Amino acid sequence: MKPLIVCAGLLFAATTILAQQKPPASPPAKAEATIGGHQITIAYSSPGVKGREGKIFTKDGLISHNPHYPVWRAGANSATTLHTDGDLMIGDLNVPKGDYTLFVDISDPDQWTLIVNKKTGEWGLAYDGSQDLGKTKMHMTKPASMVENLLYTLEDDGGGKGTLTLSWEDHSASVPISVHK
Repeated sequence: MKPLIVCAGLLFAATTILAQQKPPASPPAKAEATIGGHQITIAYSSPGVKGREGKIFTKDGLISHNPHYPVWRAGANSATTLHTDGDLMIGDLNVPKGDYTLFVDISDPDQWTLIVNKKTGEWGLAYDGSQDLGKTKMHMTKPASMVENLLYTLEDDGGGKGTLTLSWEDHSASVPISVHK
């Protein structure tokens, strides 16, 4: 009987502790798509604007305080990762199958550049430009309404082609994807 009471007490304590935990400020998220028969996944943490609209991407805004500004980690917490099980073209950049870290150069707020970096597994702020696979320009648009939580989408456009889009606050940047046959 005594072990049963101890187990019940431990279960109650664990449940109470877990119930008191708040959701993370920048929850983990994933964008996934199958394009041309190949699986593509972007894993990231999704920060919120939280009342800072117009104060995220400015020269003295939130991101300008990151150590590698104007290179942005394009997410929060650990690095944003790209996995592809097939060889891709992302914009004009040849990306062999594998795992990568994504960054974005936002030095020009009207023309972002996607950076695909070969180094993986690091914290999001650990950018090493010598590890870049390459860079490609993104197409900028303004979303129909303010995007509260950072959002990546991967769309299959058919015929082995797709689109990668990153949207947050009052910015949306996209780049075409195509699969090597």
